[in-house]
Parts: sequence; structure tokens; C-alpha cells
Amino acid sequence: MSDQTATDRLEAQFAFLNEADRLKHVMRATTTVDGTRPESSGEHSWHLALYALVLADQAGPGVDIDRVIRMLLIHDLVEIDVGDVPIHSQNGQAHASAETMAAEAKAADRIFGLLPADLRDSLRTLWEEFEAAETPDARFAKSLDRVQPVMANLQSGGGTWASYNVTFDQLESRVGSKIARGAPALWTWVRDKARPWFA
Repeated sequence: MSDQTATDRLEAQFAFLNEADRLKHVMRATTTVDGTRPESSGEHSWHLALYALVLADQAGPGVDIDRVIRMLLIHDLVEIDVGDVPIHSQNGQAHASAETMAAEAKAADRIFGLLPADLRDSLRTLWEEFEAAETPDARFAKSLDRVQPVMANLQSGGGTWASYNVTFDQLESRVGSKIARGAPALWTWVRDKARPWFA
């Protein structure tokens, strides 16, 4: 690799890393566990990577925790452009709407496009895998992405459940089904913890 090529590569890598720093300023509906303030998407991504490390024993056969951690570190980078779309907002419709998905794909083009081609392609593919949630790694990653806000809501006295008037049936259909798909024993445990809040 020539000095110029190496320099260009570093320029691209740091352009991406500097852009990724903006995720620290994207505020989510979910609060920190003490309920004192909203968490940022950057904090959420870090916390999820830690969830994967600590809860690796909840993963199904064939799950590669290192890949899951990488997936979780990049999964919300598109929120730099799109912002956080809470799963319980507007009856849950906006979260998975065609408009939101198109905006996120456009953001992925721009943000991952800052990287050198090899990294651009590998990280974009990893992000798409997470979004599709069809592989064992992605299903487990998606499960953790859904369980972390549940735990934050439990610790903070209801959090977004109270803000959005969430019912237990909504929690099960929008969140529980995704957790159970990748970590069934984890959802059984969390479900038992959450149910009394809705009683």
C-alpha cells in the first residue's frame, strides 16, 4: 500500500469515526435506568454491546457473540440522520414503516459510504443482516435491542410505557415476540418481571 493510499484510507476511516460521534447527540425516548434523563443512541449502542458480552449464555446454538457485538455497535448509526423512532410511538406504526426503512437505508448509504470500500461493504452488510433479523446472530442481537429498553423502563418506574400508554399486550406483540425469537428463556424471565407493572 502506497503512502498516499494509506493516508487516504486513514482519512476515510476517521471521517466515519468522527461522523459516528454524532450518535452521542441523538436522544432516545428510553431513559437511563435511574430515569433522570433520556439516553443517547450512542449510550444505547454501548450498553447493548455490554449486554451481548454479559448475556452470551442466553444465545442459541451457532451464535457468534463477537459478530453480535459488532452488529450492535453499528446498528443505530442510521439514527444520526433519521433520529430515534420509538417502537411504542403512533401505535408502533412509524417504527417499521416503509418511510422509516427507506430513510434508514439512505442514511446507511451515506454513513457507511464514508468508509474505504472494504469496510463500507462489510459493515453495511452487517447492518443489513441486523435489520433483516433472519440469521441466529441477528435474531439474538435484535432480542437484546428489544430487552434493554424493557429493563430501563422497569428500573425507571415505567419510562416509555407510561409516556405512550403501553399495554401488556402491546409489549408482548411489539417487543416480547422479538425477544423470544432470539432468546426465549430471556423473554420468559423478563416477561415475569414486567407483568406486575401492567397489573
